[in-house]
Amino acid sequence: MTAPALRGRAAQPDREQSPMTIYVDADSCPRPARELVVRTAKRRPVKAVFAANRPIPLETGPGIVMEICPPGEGSADNRIVELARAGDLVITRDVPLASRLVEKSIPVIDDRGRAFTRDNIRERLSLRDFTVGLAEHGLGIERIVSYGRKELKSFADSLDRELRRLLG
Repeated sequence: MTAPALRGRAAQPDREQSPMTIYVDADSCPRPARELVVRTAKRRPVKAVFAANRPIPLETGPGIVMEICPPGEGSADNRIVELARAGDLVITRDVPLASRLVEKSIPVIDDRGRAFTRDNIRERLSLRDFTVGLAEHGLGIERIVSYGRKELKSFADSLDRELRRLLG
């Protein structure tokens, strides 16, 4: 069963029922990480919004929303930036998106549990730009593509830590 898809503008999350929302940049988020966020949203007082340009398979449940964004470069990123507020959490591996959110003082982690902060975002952007430049010149760096138990455990620990901090 999959979560209902919203097209266009979704209503702002109901802050009275859910003190916070977890926004997930779902296009590149691995299935195990998405499933962990769904389980988390079911057992904690949070809402989970998965934003993507296409439907992503998700388990349904109260407070779990799949928001289909219009086609186009960065539309899901723009929607997450538009919706995220202080007290929310965003999950993405997109460093430029993380930078935009960190500037808004929104906590951001990636699907491997690494936090993006004001202290490290410039370094992360610089490294990202460097590797993109290498790839553009045919000198791409070999990327780690596996996502196993170790990565999921790091993500779960980081997600739990951030939720405890944000929910008090």
